[in-house]
Formats: sequence, structure tokens, C-alpha cells
Amino acid sequence: MSSVKWFGGLVTLLLVACTNAYTQQTTHQDASPTLTLQVRDYLTLPTTEKLDPTTQQQGEFSRVNFLREEPGPDRDRVFLSNLNGPLYILNKRTKKLTTYLDFNGRDGRPGIFHRLNFATGYQSGLITIQFDPDYQKNGKFYTIHMEDPSVKASAVPDNKDFPGLNVSGYETTAPVHTSGPVERECVLIEWTDTNTSDDVFQGTAREILRVPYLSHIHPLGDIAFNPTAKRGDAEWQVMYLSSGDGGSGETIKPITRNNPQRLDTMVGKILRIIPDTKAHTDSSTLSANGRYRVPNDNPFVHTEGAYPEIWAYGLRNPHRLTWYVDPKTHNPILIANVIGLATWETVDIIHKGANYGYSEREGNERLKANNRTEPLPADDRIPVRIGDEPGSELVQPTYPVLLYPHKEGGGDAISSGFVYEGKIATLRDKFLFGDITTGRIWWADIHEMIAVDDGNPKTMATMHPVQIEYTDAEGQKKIYPNLAPIVSAAYHARGGTAEYMPGYGTPVGKGRVDIRLVMDNAQNIFIISKSDGMIRAVTGVALK
Repeated sequence: MSSVKWFGGLVTLLLVACTNAYTQQTTHQDASPTLTLQVRDYLTLPTTEKLDPTTQQQGEFSRVNFLREEPGPDRDRVFLSNLNGPLYILNKRTKKLTTYLDFNGRDGRPGIFHRLNFATGYQSGLITIQFDPDYQKNGKFYTIHMEDPSVKASAVPDNKDFPGLNVSGYETTAPVHTSGPVERECVLIEWTDTNTSDDVFQGTAREILRVPYLSHIHPLGDIAFNPTAKRGDAEWQVMYLSSGDGGSGETIKPITRNNPQRLDTMVGKILRIIPDTKAHTDSSTLSANGRYRVPNDNPFVHTEGAYPEIWAYGLRNPHRLTWYVDPKTHNPILIANVIGLATWETVDIIHKGANYGYSEREGNERLKANNRTEPLPADDRIPVRIGDEPGSELVQPTYPVLLYPHKEGGGDAISSGFVYEGKIATLRDKFLFGDITTGRIWWADIHEMIAVDDGNPKTMATMHPVQIEYTDAEGQKKIYPNLAPIVSAAYHARGGTAEYMPGYGTPVGKGRVDIRLVMDNAQNIFIISKSDGMIRAVTGVALK
């Protein structure tokens, strides 16, 4: 019997046991699911090294965090970033994985960054990759990774094991200001590949920005470019960055707790910059570190003491960004999936200059000093902060368009999401999103989401649960209320030993599924699950 058939058969047997174990946490829904995603295994990812048995990584067979398809016709290559350090290229025709770069040079490992922080779980390590809108011509792409500045090693990349990387002109940048005792730094780098047809990087790297964080959680999380922008437009090659709060918003001392609200820090924010210092010179200003430009129409450019890079603020962990382009108005709408603290998971429509309330609000409630919530005050305004003390100006918070609780039927950490506009008619105009821990998936109508973005904290779009019809390696089909039984079976088939998938943060169930929903350039949908190290493809949709 082949190893593939053996693995598939073992998964089938284990699914019977896992379904019973995970059904109790998923049966209490507001309504019976009607939309069913048809899913099959697509790729088994390489096993990650087990770095720290006291963290959630003991239950992760792979830490692939992002999937980005390379721009260009007939390239058929997907880039996969692994938090442990490798940046893979996946050939979609052959399903062969190649290590294009490895960021992990820590403690003698054969990678390029000796200060890479990756051993404590969550989003630390190589966090993400994004291609420049003009990648096909300039070969540029961008990465975010986390470093431990206490490590006694150079922050300049080491090209010993990647000689195609020219580091002769590489210079580090000074970290920007974050209030409080910082432990980690996130680094935004621009890479220029001089031969984009190769499977191993050749070219140069340029450090753009270095942001300090209090801890290894809630870092710089995602990179996005306006999909409607064309060459010559004001938005062409303008970058949006999501920056988490580094855990500061849940601390007790005001000097750190107020960081997401403070306009003199870059944490808990959406940032907007122009990486190319030669672009938009007539409508932007060179940054303080000289590595990028700041658009003159950013909302706080003329606010004394504020970072001009800030586009929006008051966010805990906006770890995923996505765009929706209204087909009637052609207006691009930026959407952020924001992981909450102890009560709510949220989806926000991002507006220029808006304050999303954290760390004084969570979801559509007031966040108290003990990190629990209560109803909003009668005067629902928050002081603008630059420095430790609140200012005299008061602003109304902007509230989510979707939220779900840390209760049965909900979850505890919102995953990625996107509006589907591909070939499957049933899914069009639906915002698909999931919960990291429970493996649940929902959809919401994008037009309803836009309609409820009305300033009223009580109006929310409706969430509709999604079922999963999984076809195993033997061709057997079965419907599940979420991905937990499927991932758990594969986790045990690959040698996982815990009764339930290990991991932190399971207030509404047992085990951590650890899913991310992603799409390629043709809007084919894939589901990455770290706990079993699998990528699964959505092959169709049924209404049942």
C-alpha cells in the first residue's frame, strides 16, 4: 500500500473518533447552515521543527502563515511564508516546494537573520510576504519579520547560505518610538529579485521600517496595496500596513495600555506609506529615517507630535487586511480582521483617520481596566492622545460591521477573510471568514456589511455558518460543521499525540485547529491549517 493511501485511510478512521470529540462544541448555532464548502486535501506541508514544548507549537506540524501567488501570466508559482523562517515557492503544476529564502539564522541555523524571533508562537518569525504592484517589471516584494534585539548578533542579513543575496549596501534603520519596555522589533524589508524565474533568491534587500513591540504578540501583521490603483494614479504603489499593539492594550499601566490610542506610537494602527523614495515626490514627504515617503493626504500629517504614517488607529491585532471594490462606484474598501481580547472578535471597515476604540473599547462595548466589557457610556467619546496624558479633543469611536463572542457558537481568534468575486456564482459578494481556534467558517453579505457601517454601534451584519463537505483520499464524502474533526484526524495521522490538538486560547472548545483562509490570483480558495500542516482546496459549493 502506498504511503499516500495509508495516510488517507488512517485519516478516514480517525475522523470517526474526532467527529464525536468536536461535535459538542459546534452544535449550538443560531441557524442551521445552508452553505457548504466542498473541500479536498491539496498539499501536505513539511513538518516544522518543534521549538518549545511549552507553547502552542507543540501542536503545529507546519507554521505556514500566508499564501501569495506570484503576479504574471503563466507563472503558476505560489509563495508560502513559514513563521519558522523558510519562504517557500510552490510550483502549482508539480506541487514541488523549494526554499527560496530562509530567514532563520538563529543559533547557527542556515538562514539569513541571526536575531530572528520565532520560538514563542503566535505570529513571531517570518510573518508575511507581499508583491509590489509593479513586480513583473521591477522584481520587488516586501516581507515582515520579527527580531529579538537582545540577541548579541548583527541585524544585517548573512548571505553565507544564500550567496545570491547581495548585502553590500544593506543598512539597518533606527526603531521608531513605542511607549514602554520593548522586547521585540518588526522589520519591513523591500527585496529586489534580479532574476524572478529562479527558485532561489538573487538580488538585494533594503530595510524600510523597524517598529518595536512590548512582546512577541500582535506584531506588524499584513501588507496591502490598493487593487484599483494604476500607474500614474495617486494610490499607485502606496502601501497599507497593519500593526498590532504588541499586547500593550491589555496591560495595566497607562504608559503602555494607551499605546493603541496614542498617535505618537505606530502600534495598534493601520499605516500608509510609499516604499519608493523616488515616487510621488510632489504629493508626499520623505520619512524621518529617509527610507520611504509619507503621503501628504494622510490624516495626521499636520497633527503636532503624531506619526504622519498613521491612517487609522485604536486596533488590537488587525492581522489580516483585504480589499473589496464596489462594482458600481469602483471605490476600494479596506477591511481588517481584528483579533480581540477576552470578549469579541471583529471585522472593521477601515476609514481615513478613524479611531476604532481599543484599548478603551472592545467590539461594541466599553473595555474596563480589568479587561472585561460593559455597556457603552452615555457620552461615547474618547480623548485624542499624544503622549501619556489625554488631550482636550474628543472623538467618537468607529465600530465593527461584524462581531462574534468568546462563547459557544463563536470562537476566540478571528482568522483571515475576503470577499469572493470568482467563478462560483453562489459565493459572489460573500465575505468568507473563519475562526483560528475552532475551525469554524462563516459568511456575511458584503453589501449588508457596508450598509451597517453607519456609525451606530448596535447595527451589525448577519453571520451565516458554513458547513464543510470533506472528500478524503479514498473518495469518501462527509459533512462536518467545521474543520476541527478533519484537522484533528490528520494531526493524529501525522503522529500527533495529544488527545486534543494542543494550543493556547480555547475558551469555547478543545484544541486549536489554527486555520487561515487564502485565495490565489484566480480566486481559487485554499484553507491552511497549521495544526496538521495541510493545505486544502475548496473545489465547489453546495446549498443544502
